Amino acid sequence: QVHLVESGGGLVQAGGSLRLSCAASGSILTINAMGWYRQPPGKQRELVARIRSGGSTYYADSVKGRFTISRDNAKNTVYLQMNSLKPEDTAVYYCNADARVDFYRDYELSWGQGTQVTVSS
Repeated sequence: QVHLVESGGGLVQAGGSLRLSCAASGSILTINAMGWYRQPPGKQRELVARIRSGGSTYYADSVKGRFTISRDNAKNTVYLQMNSLKPEDTAVYYCNADARVDFYRDYELSWGQGTQVTVSS
């Protein structure tokens, strides 16, 4: 079982910055991709950014140039640095991890509980 815990959310003014962290714990053999999703009020969850174990990244067009995803493989932790925040970035942010717990089972996707990010205008 892989447990993910996000932190770093909060209230910030437009133009400000926040850094989200997500730590994975449990009996982890290896983690492939880790990602950040968000769910704005009344909308569906959407992919924000994703990073593979080798470091390759993907960003949604809406956050390119403003957000940076990174990870510390030794700590099984993924980060999301969010700069130049806009009111439309307001959402609950969730992290996920595609992890394998042993050689007998395939990779499984786990989710964190979410952290609220609110950007005021």
